[in-house]
Amino acid sequence: MGFDEEWGRLRAEAAERASQASGAAGATGATGDPAPAVADVPDPTPAARDAARARLADFRSRAVLVPLDERGGLWTAALGGLDWICAFSDEEALARFAVARDEADRAWPYRRLIGGRLLDEVLPALDFACGVALNPAGPDGTLFPPVRGIVPNTAAIDAEAAA
Repeated sequence: MGFDEEWGRLRAEAAERASQASGAAGATGATGDPAPAVADVPDPTPAARDAARARLADFRSRAVLVPLDERGGLWTAALGGLDWICAFSDEEALARFAVARDEADRAWPYRRLIGGRLLDEVLPALDFACGVALNPAGPDGTLFPPVRGIVPNTAAIDAEAAA
């Protein structure tokens, strides 16, 4: 099942639950007026998709800082069964990350890379599935998973499902 189908199914289930809850409890809004019906609420999907595309385009064109591990390779962290290369928009974001890890007192050597190069060249060259976590310790943290549309199909974990 693709993202659009899964998203549609989840939205339909949520709408059904909301409909049942509002019918049973006589839901009202903050002003005491009846809450709008779920059908009256605009679909957030197009706006969310546009925002995600804009964030990806910005990342692809931006130079980011990628910390190096003790062997001089790109530093990764495991989360959700995948490895993630941690990238930072600036030294301040990297410093927040170091503080969050309680490692602010150590040196964090890094390389500057263009985000697009990281997604299009570095990830496909790895022999394991890996995504990119941008500013993972900040309020604007973003994950770029290794899926079609973000990385080349050769590095996408969902490429076989599309074939």
